[in-house]
Amino acid sequence: MEKKMRAGVLGLMMGEGHCIGYRDNKYCELYAICDPDAELLAKRAETYKTMIATTNWRDIINNPDIDIVSVASPDYFHAEQAIAALQAGKHVMCEKPMTLSIEEAKAIITEVEKGKAKFMIGQVCRYAPGFVLAKKLISEGMIGDLYFVESEYAHDYGVAPGADNWRVDPRREPMIGGGCHAVDLLRWIAGDAISVSAFANHKCLTTWPVNDCTVAILNFPGNVIGKVMCSIGCTRPYTMRSAFYGTEGTIICDNTSADIKVCSKKLMHDKLDFASLPVNIANHNVSAEIAEFVDCIINNKAVLTDVYEGAKTVATAMAAVESAKRGGEVIKITDIFA
Repeated sequence: MEKKMRAGVLGLMMGEGHCIGYRDNKYCELYAICDPDAELLAKRAETYKTMIATTNWRDIINNPDIDIVSVASPDYFHAEQAIAALQAGKHVMCEKPMTLSIEEAKAIITEVEKGKAKFMIGQVCRYAPGFVLAKKLISEGMIGDLYFVESEYAHDYGVAPGADNWRVDPRREPMIGGGCHAVDLLRWIAGDAISVSAFANHKCLTTWPVNDCTVAILNFPGNVIGKVMCSIGCTRPYTMRSAFYGTEGTIICDNTSADIKVCSKKLMHDKLDFASLPVNIANHNVSAEIAEFVDCIINNKAVLTDVYEGAKTVATAMAAVESAKRGGEVIKITDIFA
């Protein structure tokens, strides 16, 4: 490769990991950054020594010297900015959730299918070392056939409402905006969900315009049952504790611990107990995402977390939101996204 690809990042709060990922990638140059917060913009420009620092995201989209655009802005800007970047011929790395609506998801799919640019959705849990190891062990049969999988997105948004309170917005259902982490993780492990039933309540962040707790029960292929709990008002440190139960064992892990717990008939000797397997924490391993995306671009490889994966995760989370509105009615995912 003769010349480094030039990358631009939209949104510098969630996007700082993207800045680091491009800066540290030998095939890339962090060329441009954008954020409406001029003070934050100036700070990041000084840190990363970028050629362009702008408060207008279209300056990056329309710049012919930029090859890759990371869309790391608040959720409700993703579709507009990703579509504009694709139309400009840029490769796009889009933060999760891909969108907040199926109509927008389909619009992004249309643009991806029309052009030649690569598109990747940033579902960072697929790069957390603990979850990567858990999936590897499950794929190798360490715990037998799966029968139950669960994951929780537990976060206190009360102390982390986001810059300009962007998380406090009626357009941003927490199950889609944050719970999509847990939904996508279970989809990655157990396959595409078939149907979902969910309930929600609103007892913690009572001044916020959306439910702050949702619990969804999902039906996965192979008669595997799943559960996702999303709480954005809980009083506890952030976690994505997850558990995977199989006919031959159990794995319990999260993205904030330095080990995962494995209880397996293949590992047991005299007593039923958990073994601890060490892992790096790296719970927001955006650099690994960037490295894979850049490799897909350079070598013209298929992106695993592509636009369709992004849309399926959004559709599954949306089905849970809709089910909760209907008092737990079972909703097929294909009724949301065909």
